[in-house]
Amino acid sequence: MTNKIVRMRRLAATALAVTLLTGTAAAERDRPELRNAMQAFVDVGFAGMQLRVHDERGEWVGSAGVRKLGDAAKPPTNGRFRIGSNTKTFVATVVLQLVAEGKIGLDASVNGYLPRFGLDRRITVRMLLRHTSGLFNHTGDVYPDGTVVPGLPSTGTEWVDNRFHTYQPEELVRVALSKPAVFAPGAGWHYSNTNYTLAGLLIEKVTGRSYAEEMRRRILRPLGLRGTVVPGTRPGIPGPHAHGYYRYEDAGQPKTVDVTRQNPSLIFAAGDMISTTQDLHTFFSALQSGELLPDPLLAEMRTPDPTYGYGLGLFVEDVGCGVTVLRHNGSTIGYGALMYSTPDGRKTLTASVTAGDAEIDLVEDYPKVLNKLLDEVFCAG
Repeated sequence: MTNKIVRMRRLAATALAVTLLTGTAAAERDRPELRNAMQAFVDVGFAGMQLRVHDERGEWVGSAGVRKLGDAAKPPTNGRFRIGSNTKTFVATVVLQLVAEGKIGLDASVNGYLPRFGLDRRITVRMLLRHTSGLFNHTGDVYPDGTVVPGLPSTGTEWVDNRFHTYQPEELVRVALSKPAVFAPGAGWHYSNTNYTLAGLLIEKVTGRSYAEEMRRRILRPLGLRGTVVPGTRPGIPGPHAHGYYRYEDAGQPKTVDVTRQNPSLIFAAGDMISTTQDLHTFFSALQSGELLPDPLLAEMRTPDPTYGYGLGLFVEDVGCGVTVLRHNGSTIGYGALMYSTPDGRKTLTASVTAGDAEIDLVEDYPKVLNKLLDEVFCAG
């Protein structure tokens, strides 16, 4: 495995705080290697996991761990969960559909559509989707020299105390613009939630409808994604779900709090959606098989930045056995999600994990269990 692959997986591990996998007992008995790979996530400290795999052997679903701390029941195999930055792939798809319709120019200046922010005119729509705008991340950032610059409360006691606060998207953008850019537009690659906050506002500007309604019109209803919602400011998770927890330090003492209910407006179109492993499979498979975008724009989406392998709303990655996959993982505090597919959409892995009250080593232990799972699914072990 090359150093670049190792770096990419470590990056994914750091960005992804938790993941959960779903399934049936019968299916688990059929493929013990997947059941074992799923259980490994629980063994390193995650409270629960749901997993769904579609491949040449059919569909496999399973769950491990617990639905709720203190409860022996497993996570529901049809459970809903917060998908975090997997939202970005949905948003990028809608933006590219609008490009196909001639309503947005992929290389047009974002300032021309959203002049109220006074953005650098060199920032294009493509730069937002690829994370090459250089814009500060409104949830906090690290500059190339290692300087840590806080943004809006996104961790620790401050986030816990503000987790039901409602933020307006414009507020998120203005906080980001109050900080120096990480680099000049197009001069580097830097993951920033602000890019997709602006992408959501761009959708609203050119369609005259809310980002949530446009998502429902273009993707959720046509694909029949009944378990997927854009919650807005609503704190609850509708339908069956596992609980997510947050372990943090308060006045020098470790605390664990149930964060299943939280207002997702802090991340708006960068990570607010709720879904299921089935719906993520349906969406990602449809996207890769060409159902949602014309071929030229799907090719643009899957053309990665040469440094970090990020295209327009997804990563392009070699899993280490000569197999290329397309993926986007995501996390919010308490929840994480995995979404992987081969380029033809015929083999997919979708999953969710929930955090519990254990301290998890996201640098060493998490990459090991993730690699084991990816090897089993895409490299036949």
